[in-house]
Amino acid sequence: MRDQARLLVLDRDRVEHLRFHDLPSLVQPGDLLVVNDTRVLRARFSPKRRGGGRAEVLLLHPAVEPDTWEALVRPGQRVRVGDRLTLGAGHAIEVVDRTDLGTRIVRFNGVDAETAMRRYGAVPLPPYIKRPPERADERYQTIYASHEGSVAAPTAGLHFTSALMDAVRARGAHFASLTLDVGPGTFRPVKANDLRAHPMHAERYSIPPETAAAVARAKAQGGRVISVGTTSVRSLEDAASLRGDGTVAAGSRWTKLFVYPGFEFRVVDALITNFHLPRSTLLMLVCAFAGTEAVLRAYAQAVRERYRFYSFGDAMFITARAPRAPS
Repeated sequence: MRDQARLLVLDRDRVEHLRFHDLPSLVQPGDLLVVNDTRVLRARFSPKRRGGGRAEVLLLHPAVEPDTWEALVRPGQRVRVGDRLTLGAGHAIEVVDRTDLGTRIVRFNGVDAETAMRRYGAVPLPPYIKRPPERADERYQTIYASHEGSVAAPTAGLHFTSALMDAVRARGAHFASLTLDVGPGTFRPVKANDLRAHPMHAERYSIPPETAAAVARAKAQGGRVISVGTTSVRSLEDAASLRGDGTVAAGSRWTKLFVYPGFEFRVVDALITNFHLPRSTLLMLVCAFAGTEAVLRAYAQAVRERYRFYSFGDAMFITARAPRAPS
């Protein structure tokens, strides 16, 4: 069951060990939980190259030219502009251009993208998952996923069930949604010694007016804004940077926001997240939120207690310790 995962609670220096289905005991009347309702695309393809070998194409997002997509293609040195990669009888992926970043611009021949994804595509599980769980395509979607566009799931939300969400509401808390399309840059490790030199990936997000209003209402009434996942944090804090009063601006935009220690949070008061890879931007965001020393001590406890890490692993509920931006 999704909600049977373990839940490590980090409240400043206090650590508590619960199960995810205990989450209602941690929320308060007036709290607002903000979820990312993006849905993972069946964006990974394994077409045949002209010489008979296999290629791999991972769609990232629609490109500027109509009916084209930006994609990662492997093997990169053997797939050239002009190649047609065969999916099935009369259906192919054509490589039409190469970008400065090394990605490709592709289009589908003989079949539209939606049909191709449904017929030939697969959900792109993270590369560190060697043994996918049963019904992985279904398990790697949140129960509230509704807007297709991601190549990776917002994994903190994978733990929710309908019954658990009802129990949270019964405590007097509320839910609101936004959409951030998770890109593959999420998994790119930080290699730069100076964090400011890290080439942060851009991701597209959208905050509906009703969600912006719900955040403002929660703040005005003394409730906490609880971000379900790091993707919701990036969206909320990026949208809050357009204002100076602790509220968020509705609308759709792209963000390259890199949250690392020293960042001043304007909106988010608590965070639900999974355990992340070392040297990842996600772990740095968590350290920025709760304090690096406190997070590393909590991770050490999690290792000793044999918590499961990464996408299908266990979770944390964290209250903010980082400095707050003046409102």
